Amino acid sequence: MTHTLAGAVPLADSSATATAGTLDVQQFINRQALSAYQWRIVALCFLIVFLDGLDTAAMGFIAPALSVEWGIPRASLGPVMSAALGGMVFGALGSGPLADRFGRKGVLVVATFIFGGFSLLSAFSSNLEQLVILRFLTGLGLGAAMPNATTLLSEYTPERLKSLLVTSMFCGFNLGMAGGGFVSAWMIPAYGWHSLLVLGGVLPLALAVVLLLWLPESARYLVVHGKSAERIRRVLAPIGREAAEARHFVVPEQKSVKTGNVFAVIFNRSYSAGTLLLWLTYFMGLVIVYLLTSWLPTLMRDAGASLEQAALIGALFQFGGVLSAVFVGWAMDRFNPHKVIGLFYVLAGVFAYCVGQSLGQVALVATLVLVAGMCINGAQSAMPSLAARYYPTHGRATGVSWMLGIGRFGAITGAWMGATLLGLGWSFTQVLTALLLPAGLAALAVLIKGVVSHADAT
Repeated sequence: MTHTLAGAVPLADSSATATAGTLDVQQFINRQALSAYQWRIVALCFLIVFLDGLDTAAMGFIAPALSVEWGIPRASLGPVMSAALGGMVFGALGSGPLADRFGRKGVLVVATFIFGGFSLLSAFSSNLEQLVILRFLTGLGLGAAMPNATTLLSEYTPERLKSLLVTSMFCGFNLGMAGGGFVSAWMIPAYGWHSLLVLGGVLPLALAVVLLLWLPESARYLVVHGKSAERIRRVLAPIGREAAEARHFVVPEQKSVKTGNVFAVIFNRSYSAGTLLLWLTYFMGLVIVYLLTSWLPTLMRDAGASLEQAALIGALFQFGGVLSAVFVGWAMDRFNPHKVIGLFYVLAGVFAYCVGQSLGQVALVATLVLVAGMCINGAQSAMPSLAARYYPTHGRATGVSWMLGIGRFGAITGAWMGATLLGLGWSFTQVLTALLLPAGLAALAVLIKGVVSHADAT
């Protein structure tokens, strides 16, 4: 299916396109070297995801100090750990259709303002009930930000670099989570647990203003929704002169879905099986990520580590994703992306198991946590890129956001699973051994998704 503007017609190649004054937006982006303008978009999306990661991980690092200050048993912290994740579900599910209808930029600006504002308010909570409510509201913004940053960036990147740049952007999420660990190891002992939430609130509020001024709307979105040629030229001209000279713009899509309903797109016969497999894969991956993000510092404390050691080892888990995400993206652009991601899920389960067998050896545990983080966070960082490639423009934000939104139930499951297993008296070793199951299911689902996608293409 080809979306056109101002009466343009689809043309066979780029030379014909240039002759007729009609520009295929994706082919135009593919032909250009990456411009400073596109690097700015990468940087802004990176910052959104970085602050998303910082705020998402905050409660895991705050939990030990919060438990002591408020006199709350660790098992009672489950609602606080899961509150933001619950908000993320609704934020992700609601923001995708809004972005497909009203645009990516506006949703991103509002989402960043929401999670910054409510994170700041969370710092002034005086009881558990207030904190749960404010973390849920923070989660609405967090859930809306990431999928739309993914969608917007993917629509400004050439095909040859798409997975690399999107997964590199997701380094920001892991770096933000890791940064939360390093910063909390210093800030919480010095200034209290409130300080991390203040930092996680002020920075997004400042970024929301920057996004409003400097982030462009998606050119593909503008074409699909029939916006003026002048407006499209304005957002594409900084990439190359060819856009400034074009009179009409087109966006071809690989599969035709004859509906304006974005939900009908992702559940259409061409996409439904892949949609469900993407959900299952991401769900299982987040069970692992959030069980470890939420409870690894507490588990390490139970194993005899100091508060500072527990925070730093938790940060290493996130930092591993920073080290691997770029490699995973590079590999996806060159090899079968489903096999690459599947391999990383398998390795994640194996190394998490090894962490559980190494209790008492702090240096070895730290190394294994780093490698396990490289594997699981690398795989999770790659999933939004895989989803963005799968869906057409008019359903892309919905497809990506619903994968992330449904996946958040896995995050909630992981956080609650940690609280439940600890409450049942499970040991450090037993908890990490249990992660072999979701790792195996995630690997299986993404490999089947690869088979389904190939069948659809043929």
